[in-house]
Amino acid sequence: MFGFYYIKFDSMRYVLHYSGGKLRREGKGLAFLYFAPSSSIAAIPVGSMDVPFIFNESTADFQTVSIQGQITYKVENPKLLAEQLDYTVDRKGVYKTDDFAKLSQRLINEAQTYTTAYVQQLNLKEALRKAKEVEAQIAEGLRQSAVVAQLGVSLVSLNVLAISPTPEMARALEAEAREAVQQEADQAVYLRRNFAVEQERKIRESELNTEIAVEEKKRQIQEKQRETRIAQVEAERQVLEMQMETQVSVENRKRKLVDLAADNRRKEADTQRYVLENTLAPYQHLDWKTVLALSEKGGSPALNIALAFRELAQQNGKIGSLNISPDLLDSLMQAGQDGN
Repeated sequence: MFGFYYIKFDSMRYVLHYSGGKLRREGKGLAFLYFAPSSSIAAIPVGSMDVPFIFNESTADFQTVSIQGQITYKVENPKLLAEQLDYTVDRKGVYKTDDFAKLSQRLINEAQTYTTAYVQQLNLKEALRKAKEVEAQIAEGLRQSAVVAQLGVSLVSLNVLAISPTPEMARALEAEAREAVQQEADQAVYLRRNFAVEQERKIRESELNTEIAVEEKKRQIQEKQRETRIAQVEAERQVLEMQMETQVSVENRKRKLVDLAADNRRKEADTQRYVLENTLAPYQHLDWKTVLALSEKGGSPALNIALAFRELAQQNGKIGSLNISPDLLDSLMQAGQDGN
């Protein structure tokens, strides 16, 4: 009515109300009545905004990679941003121009500048593996960017979601990766087989060492048994030597005893011989007949008759005939029996 309008904004937009070229009011979530012919209203979003991006960059080895991510920013100085871009709205709160879209593009351009400078220093494989490093490089560049500072916005976060090669290069890398994986698998099989062979060798060595230890034990046992037998034989030999020495000692004692007994008998015999020689010495030059006559039986008639017969027998060549009566023989025989 008569050019006056009522307008209301939500709390996520910062409102600048100019009237006659002068700032009349400012703030978030304002609602007021204004005179349209002399007023200009700018509404700047102050909530965090997400800006997706995708860049195609060339690596140091001239390979193309696609970098996909998202920038999250927030307006920190709405008045400074309003001086750079047109955020004027009509009486219905609709932006009169599309300058608000330029903010996202400027942020994307700044991000791509830092992305290009960093990615061109990397080869393809490094770029594919260094998403976090690329993300940190872009974020640091935006925080230090003078352009971003002049826009009055601050970086909330920056995320690199993916770094991808071209489809042809992806297939080549996949083939290379498959080959590498296959080689690793072959290496793993080789290592597993080698490990199995090594374990088998260790087991065999352990078995051989066990057999050697057993044989060594057997040898030690045999040596011990041999030493025991030798010790037993030595003990038996010593016992036998002791027995033999004992027997020798006994025999020596017997021999000494026999020698002593023989000496005693010899001495007795010598004594008897001496006595007999001394006893017979007076008779050694006498005739036996005289000796016999001097004996106890020397006067026996029968003995004398027997001696007579002996003399006759010695003189048989000189005797012509000899008659002996039976009575004489009976008396001689009777005298012989009595003289027993």
